[in-house]
Amino acid sequence: MQSSDAEHRPDLYAQLRGVSEETTTGVARLRALERDGKLPFPAVAANDARCKHMFDNPYGTGQTTLTAVLALTNVLAAGREFCIVGYGWVGKGLARAAHGLGGKVTVVEIDPVKALTAHMDGFRVAPLREALAEADVVITATGLVEAVAAGALDALKDGVLLANAGHHDREIDVPAIAARADQVIDARANVKTYILGDRRVHVLAGGALVNIAGLDGNPIEIMDLSFSVQALSIHHLASGGVPAGVNRFPEELDDLIARTKL
Repeated sequence: MQSSDAEHRPDLYAQLRGVSEETTTGVARLRALERDGKLPFPAVAANDARCKHMFDNPYGTGQTTLTAVLALTNVLAAGREFCIVGYGWVGKGLARAAHGLGGKVTVVEIDPVKALTAHMDGFRVAPLREALAEADVVITATGLVEAVAAGALDALKDGVLLANAGHHDREIDVPAIAARADQVIDARANVKTYILGDRRVHVLAGGALVNIAGLDGNPIEIMDLSFSVQALSIHHLASGGVPAGVNRFPEELDDLIARTKL
């Protein structure tokens, strides 16, 4: 269910009895619909369940993104400068995974509380252009459009790897990179090298989610948690009594999933 369905597919939208949303950006869209008075049915914010965002995002995406970057490029993580753009649950997992492999991590975060958290977690925090100038590997994890935009391209150094672990394929402005490129080379499977003057910029999986588009995504040990949240969300909705609007996933169901997993 997309927020545009309310406008472009009203007949289908009117038939919905409830929805369960598993992504950070999707929940944000549901809340926007609710604010605009356009959410007439109940929605469960499955992404906000503890057994989803506290596990799927940092552990699943954190591990599989780094695995995909290394598998696609065959580079060594140890000693490399990593720039993690965004320090939400995904960004935390990415920073921890990169650090665990011996990488040197700089975090870019516009939210001052999250930036302070990154600092207290032991990572360097810097503005985007400063961090990009030193980065060997840049991974976006913001859920936003053009987190690394056209205006930041001049800050990228020769040989940088660009990968996306956020919500969609627009976090890195790949069209802007392509427009600036003097030459484009298919360096490896799922790795395009853009020649920008005397610099090489390597984009992984076309800017799409690198762990899914470039590899196998999250392992079953993570996905069974997320799928349990989704299944119990639907059961909760089908049981009735859930009010219209965005609703929290019941804490007792979170506890049940965690207890069963243990």
